[in-house]
Amino acid sequence: MSTSPTANWSYPTAIRFGAGRIKELAQACRSAGIGRPLFVTDAGVAALPMTAAAMEVCRADGLDCGLFADVRPNPVAADIEAGLKVYRDGGHDGVVAFGGGSDLDAGKVIAFMSGQTRPMWDFEDIGDWWTRADPDGIAPIVAVPTTAGTGSEVGRAGVVINEETHTKKIIFHPKMLPAVVICDPELTVGLPPKITAGTGMDAFAHCLEAYCAPTYHPMSEGIAVEGMRLVKEYLPRACRDGTDIEARAHMMSAAAMGAVAFQKGLGGIHAISHPIGALYDTHHGMTNAVVMPAVLRFNAAVIETKISRLAGWLGLAPATFDGFLQFVVDLRHKVGVPGGLRELGVDDVRFDEMAEMAAVDPTAGGNPIPITPQVARQLLDAAY
Repeated sequence: MSTSPTANWSYPTAIRFGAGRIKELAQACRSAGIGRPLFVTDAGVAALPMTAAAMEVCRADGLDCGLFADVRPNPVAADIEAGLKVYRDGGHDGVVAFGGGSDLDAGKVIAFMSGQTRPMWDFEDIGDWWTRADPDGIAPIVAVPTTAGTGSEVGRAGVVINEETHTKKIIFHPKMLPAVVICDPELTVGLPPKITAGTGMDAFAHCLEAYCAPTYHPMSEGIAVEGMRLVKEYLPRACRDGTDIEARAHMMSAAAMGAVAFQKGLGGIHAISHPIGALYDTHHGMTNAVVMPAVLRFNAAVIETKISRLAGWLGLAPATFDGFLQFVVDLRHKVGVPGGLRELGVDDVRFDEMAEMAAVDPTAGGNPIPITPQVARQLLDAAY
């Protein structure tokens, strides 16, 4: 009989990992200095019994909880503004970011903006713009992921769509890193196979792009390699049997590992995926999975040696670039990833516009080969 691992980690922040550890949520809030937490999530997650149970854990310990449950699948600035109003009107002193990647991102940005006087776009992840923020105006955050994909629970940024420009913006500050994270794989047991696959492939994309990014960061690179092994071994199991708690636990680890690893950089997969998500509201992880083979083929000449080494670590036969590419294609098929962008519900009408957006996306700079609008257009055509 398989069992779920349990551990206490402090890398990159305090992580309480293991089945059933949601029971420690009130204690986690108190350790972060939160007495009146605002739960930030989406309507779907808010309606689940686990959310009411988590809030009851806090209330039973004397914490005065509020709820903001209007986060969209791809958060926009209006979501942050609405959440800030609830936060301030309720006199809250911290955030419990509860749910999938979008919920975690929104919760973190709401906590970050709670005591700022400048507009949110002044803190985009460009140069040292984060130094514009008042660090004393950043509320403490406890993060509770209910999916295994983005790893936002261990990240220092949140992605928000600027609806005026239809672009995804990354809001960054070191103090956006949650003070405490509760990774309880039991919270992911109810995820349907499609969401399990999309979020799991997101974790894989984070690890893969971090591994391929040309920046020197061997710690992140090592984490990325093991994260990909965990996805290889356990994502098909998690999709096949949602109650497989061992598979769910290892996928939760892989998600956090991907977000730690991509401190090293991301690349063309995300650069292409971000405009698609901004314009067509597609699932981020599933979009990453759809464009992944096209970007791998494009980067082949530069990453072939590294990918062959990775293929050996993953136990692939043959342990070559082509062997790895075939593994990715087979994994996508196994977990139900659409074959191309057309099947994902994306048409080719706005490809030129998306290509321009991809070339200036912050993640494009981490690609092993420069992403120009012409290159991005080729990649979109190849993924179609």
